[in-house]
Amino acid sequence: MNRLPALLAAALISTSSVATAHAAPPTTGRFLWPLIPRPAISNAFDPPERDWLPGHRGVDLAGAEGQAVHAVGDGVVVFAGTVAGKPVVSVEHSNGLRSTYEPVLATLTAGARIRAGDVLGLLQAGHPGCAEPCLHWGLRRDRVYLDPLGLLGATPIRLKPLTAD
Repeated sequence: MNRLPALLAAALISTSSVATAHAAPPTTGRFLWPLIPRPAISNAFDPPERDWLPGHRGVDLAGAEGQAVHAVGDGVVVFAGTVAGKPVVSVEHSNGLRSTYEPVLATLTAGARIRAGDVLGLLQAGHPGCAEPCLHWGLRRDRVYLDPLGLLGATPIRLKPLTAD
């Protein structure tokens, strides 16, 4: 009644399939990084003071051309196409958030249901502001842009001075 060989075999099968396929980690209801391994941040979120002013409405993550881009959470692909000459993928999540990924050549079409970690497409070179290929990862709730690193608990807390205004 020694179950150790069966448990060991099951563990080896699941470990080897994950390692070989570079599959995304299992979903736990949490959000995941869109690039594996965890990427360096090339450009941070820098929202404008007013909606119409320039700013950086997402984060740029260092990557490699052709690298798989993963969905950060469960949802539905609501757009997979070109915007202003750049390939873009957008995912609507059940909590009212929409994540966007560019420049990403989609491997899925609009309407596809996805789970956190599923491959959305392949990273392309040419995002402005990055010398090397990088993923611009954005996040919105309705028309409000949010720092996507907040999904991961990766946003540093900074105290700002009080002003007399």
